[in-house]
Amino acid sequence: MADTTTDKDFEASLKKLEQIVRELESGEVGLNENLARFEEGIGLYKKCRATLESAEKKIKILSDSLKEIDYKE
Repeated sequence: MADTTTDKDFEASLKKLEQIVRELESGEVGLNENLARFEEGIGLYKKCRATLESAEKKIKILSDSLKEIDYKE
């Protein structure tokens, strides 16, 4: 069962992070705005990273449980 709220939040955060990166790379924004966007980007990165780490832990638990089933058979 996937948590659709988490999925949507992750996708929205990732999309916003990609937008921020494009804006920073464009060089069309002033220093103060760049700093604000960079700070926002760091927060989004941390949020996305935490979501990915959580998914990775779940995958490991599921994979380990499959190994136990295969071992018992």
